[in-house]
Amino acid sequence: MSHHSTLFSQARSLIPGHVFQKLAQRHKTGRASRKFGFKEQFTVMDFIQLADRPSLRDALCCLKAASRRLYHFGLKNVARSTVADANTTRPVGFFRDLFAEMYGLCASKAPKHKFRFKSRLFSLDATTIKLCLSLFPWASFRKTRGGIKMHVPLDHDGHIPAFVAITEARAHKSRIDRTLELPRGSIVVFDKGYVDHNWFQALGARNISFVTRLKRNVVCTLLERRLVNRRSGVTSDHAIEVATRGKPLRLRRTGYRDPESGRRYEFLTNQFRLSAQTIADICKDLWQIELFFKEIKQNLRIRSFVGNSENAVMIQIFTALTVYLLLAYQKFLSRLDISVQQLCQLI
Repeated sequence: MSHHSTLFSQARSLIPGHVFQKLAQRHKTGRASRKFGFKEQFTVMDFIQLADRPSLRDALCCLKAASRRLYHFGLKNVARSTVADANTTRPVGFFRDLFAEMYGLCASKAPKHKFRFKSRLFSLDATTIKLCLSLFPWASFRKTRGGIKMHVPLDHDGHIPAFVAITEARAHKSRIDRTLELPRGSIVVFDKGYVDHNWFQALGARNISFVTRLKRNVVCTLLERRLVNRRSGVTSDHAIEVATRGKPLRLRRTGYRDPESGRRYEFLTNQFRLSAQTIADICKDLWQIELFFKEIKQNLRIRSFVGNSENAVMIQIFTALTVYLLLAYQKFLSRLDISVQQLCQLI
């Protein structure tokens, strides 16, 4: 049979075949399906993302129309009920682990962040995905609204998602810090919603630095004043001590005035080696994760879903983020001078 590789086949082939076999063996439940396993399920969900199909019925009709190419996709004609049942009953862990495997491949080829220091840099934030309460009753948020919250630490090496945690929409941001695992020696930047002094203690014990905005109501003791270069915009650089349930916590408070807007900001960190100007630049780069959320919501299907169960929604979200990593991986390998968003639109 003659083979003409399609864009879809090329994109999917970036995931090594042994990864599917390893994960399928890890998450198998009962007797494996000969015609529609985990790999085939991911292929269908991947097609929904790259082809921007609005529903499962529409996606399967498009695949059926290209029946001569299904062999090269690793697929056969499949009933809609088969895919729907798989999305409802099969473990989300397979798709979560597939995302983690793809991040490992992608991170090895990603360009380094723009700062001079060698430590890994991560931005941590969350975005809410709104859901119709009548269609998704398990995702109750308010009386007339439903939704879930997606927490993501963004790796600034390539600006790719490093980890994903999905919680109910009403869950506070600070709950996610207990499950977050970052490399030792890395730096994480986040907004005021994640401020937790006990977590700061835990980060310091793991040799992880943090940078965040200072809350107005923080109670602290001034320990030391450092010299600053006010021409650079830095207005203050202090060593302070804040009280916690355990030992007193020694931190650094820096002030910065934006030369463009004239607004003054205060930052809190446990990083004493970097300059105050670098601390301000790191906190300013937190905006990258907002751009990432905007990018995936505009170009991937994570606001409308092809299944109504909680399991189906989780599978679609992890598939979407795995597709984002696939596109970023292709971008890094090809050294394309375009964004992941432009590459997604091109495909």
